[in-house]
Amino acid sequence: MSAREELITKYAADLKDKCGVNPDMDLLTKVTIGCGPSIYNDDAATVAGSQKAELDTVKNSFLIKKLGLDDSPALDIAIDAIMEKYGRSNKNKYRVVIYYLLTVHFNKESVYS
Repeated sequence: MSAREELITKYAADLKDKCGVNPDMDLLTKVTIGCGPSIYNDDAATVAGSQKAELDTVKNSFLIKKLGLDDSPALDIAIDAIMEKYGRSNKNKYRVVIYYLLTVHFNKESVYS
C-alpha cells in the first residue's frame, strides 16, 4: 500500500468514526489528490480549527478558488458546522476530511469529475 493509500484509509476512518459519514471513496481519493503534496506535511495536512487565518485559507483557497463559490456568510457558517461535526476538541483535523465534507455540503462533487 502506497503512502497516499494509507492516508486515504486514515481519512476514511476519520469520516466514519469522528464525523459519522460513510465516504464515497472515489471522491475522497480525488480530494486527496487535489491537495497535492501537502498531505505529506504534518502541518499542512491539518487545519487548526481555532485559528482564523487557517479558516480563512479554507474559505479563500478552497471554497472560493477551488469550488468556485461566491464569498458570503454561508461559507463561514458551513466551515463552522464542519468544525463542529468533526469535533472542536479533536486536535488533528485533516484538511482532506474538511475539504471532502465541504465539497459534499455544497454539492460540488462535479468539481472533481
